[in-house]
Amino acid sequence: MKKYPVLLGALSLAALLSFSFTPATKNAADKPAVTAVAAANLKVNTQASTMKWNAKKVGGEHYGTINLADGALQLNGNKLTGGNFTIDMRSIVVQDITRAESNKKLTDHLKSDDFFSVENHPKATFTITKVGRLTKAKAGEPNYNVTGNLTIKGITNQITFPATVKVTGKSAEATALIEVDRTKYDIKYRSGMMGTAADKIIYDNFTIDLKLVADAGTNTAESK
Repeated sequence: MKKYPVLLGALSLAALLSFSFTPATKNAADKPAVTAVAAANLKVNTQASTMKWNAKKVGGEHYGTINLADGALQLNGNKLTGGNFTIDMRSIVVQDITRAESNKKLTDHLKSDDFFSVENHPKATFTITKVGRLTKAKAGEPNYNVTGNLTIKGITNQITFPATVKVTGKSAEATALIEVDRTKYDIKYRSGMMGTAADKIIYDNFTIDLKLVADAGTNTAESK
């Protein structure tokens, strides 16, 4: 009979230990697993991407297209973190002039030293240096502020513009309307700052309506 208190004490201690440690094991099991977010380098599909330019002057405007040579968008999960693209300056096309002779005259002029000096500078480039996400952006509106270095005619300047980025699975699309001050790239033909007659002025700023389509393709994820 005297052994009962010892036995009961042992059972009580075992029950207490079991009660104390069981919740800890359950909580550990309930914690969600941490999933690593892969970073990816998506190559720009130059055939699906577009670049449209527009330049205004007193009493009118000219517009057209230009081709992308290559590019990439860097993502971390569904967030844009970087990127770059190269423009083939030799591919300038004028769309608003239908008469072949006049069209060629303007196209050749844009490729000359008065404008983009295409023979000496066949490519222009843009590289992202900073990305700021706009967390309160509505659907379809710009959701990033993008800052980067734009190089035209061998001259590099920093520019910032809003962009709309959509990530779907292993693909991404980025659109932006970029405003460029041509005088910063030594393109001053008929600029108001050069004393051009008021009715002959070509405005200093022109725009680039950009759409980049990128996908994983044969690219390898940056992180594993």
